[in-house]
Amino acid sequence: MADEEAEQESGSLGGDLLELRRLRERLVELETGLRESPEPAVQAATEYCKQLCQTLLEYAEKWKTSEDPLPLLEVYTVAIRSYVKARPYLTSECENVAFVLERLALSCIELLLCLPLDLPENKWEEFQAFVQVAHKNLMENGSRELHILTTLTQEKGVWKNPVLCGILSQEQLDPDKGKI
Repeated sequence: MADEEAEQESGSLGGDLLELRRLRERLVELETGLRESPEPAVQAATEYCKQLCQTLLEYAEKWKTSEDPLPLLEVYTVAIRSYVKARPYLTSECENVAFVLERLALSCIELLLCLPLDLPENKWEEFQAFVQVAHKNLMENGSRELHILTTLTQEKGVWKNPVLCGILSQEQLDPDKGKI
């Protein structure tokens, strides 16, 4: 136990993996609680969203994005994956259902935009594939909250997106084509 704590404190890969495993376990508990909840659907969804946000805050604050943003990107990926699994049990009558995923996607986008360099190609391709599958699965439940993240990840890197680059260079967008 002391070794695990020492690894965590040093920010080593072993500590990161241990924290991510704990996060996954906690998110599985939340999904199970949602699925098996005797509460009305709106109450169960509200509680799930609240607990998901608290859990993400707890885990996200453990890493400094200025030092290494990849663990935080993994936290967001794990959270989105968990949310996709839980989505069939979440009622759209709960206003927090769409809001939580939208904020999670925006946080992920913000992190990607703050990266000093593009992700390594294999990591980017893995992330791209994940986002595309998650978006497709969520669309089956009528959720479009990952649309912006999906659009941003269609290129070979965040900073390779022509619309984003055009916006940042203040070029005029072509409204007919959605391109610059």
